Amino acid sequence: MAKRLNKRRSNDPEGVRKRIVDTAFTAFSSRGYGVTSVQDLKAAAGVTGGAFSHHFPTKKELGLAVLHGNVADAVEETWIKPVMEAKTASAGVEAIFARIIRELDQQGFVSGCPLGNMVSELARQDDDMRKAASTILENWRRELAQKIRADQLAGHCAHLDAETAANFIIASYWGAMAIAKASQNSSALKDCSRELLRYLELRPSQRSCP
Repeated sequence: MAKRLNKRRSNDPEGVRKRIVDTAFTAFSSRGYGVTSVQDLKAAAGVTGGAFSHHFPTKKELGLAVLHGNVADAVEETWIKPVMEAKTASAGVEAIFARIIRELDQQGFVSGCPLGNMVSELARQDDDMRKAASTILENWRRELAQKIRADQLAGHCAHLDAETAANFIIASYWGAMAIAKASQNSSALKDCSRELLRYLELRPSQRSCP
C-alpha cells in the first residue's frame, strides 16, 4: 500500500503536460510544426505514447496549446511588457531590439520570431491555428497602439496614426527577424532598430515626432 501511495504522489500530470508543451514550443519554433512528428516530441519530452495522448489526442491540439500558452507568453514577455513599462514607445522599442540582438549574438544562431514562424507556416493550412495566432497579433498591435497614444497625450509623435504605427513596428520587426533567420546574423535587426527609432523620433519639420 505504501508503495502505491508513493507512486500516486509522484504522478505529476500538469508537469508532464507542461513538459510536452515546452518541448513542442522549442521544436516548432526551431524546426517547424510540419516537420516535427509526434514521435519526435514524445522522445524529446521523455513521455510515453499514452501520457502524450492523454493530454493531446491530436498534434493540432498541441499546436493550439503552444500558441495560446508559450507563444502568447513570449510575445507578452518580449514585447508587450517592456513597451508598456518603458517611458516611451521609442525607448521600449530600442531596449527590446537591443536585448534581442544581444541574445542572438551570444547564442550564435537565429531561430526567428515564434509567432512569425508559426503564422507563416500554418495560417493558410488551419483556420483554428490562424485565429489563435491572429488573437495574439491583435493583442500585440493593440498594446503598442495604446502606448503610442499615451505618448501622444504627453506631446510626442503627434504625426503618427497609432494603429498604423503599431502595425508598421510589428511588420518591420517580423521582416528583419526573417532576414536575420535567413542570414543567421543580427545585422538586419540592427538596421531595423535604427530606422524604427528614426521613424519614431524625427522632428515635425521632417514629418515626425515633436
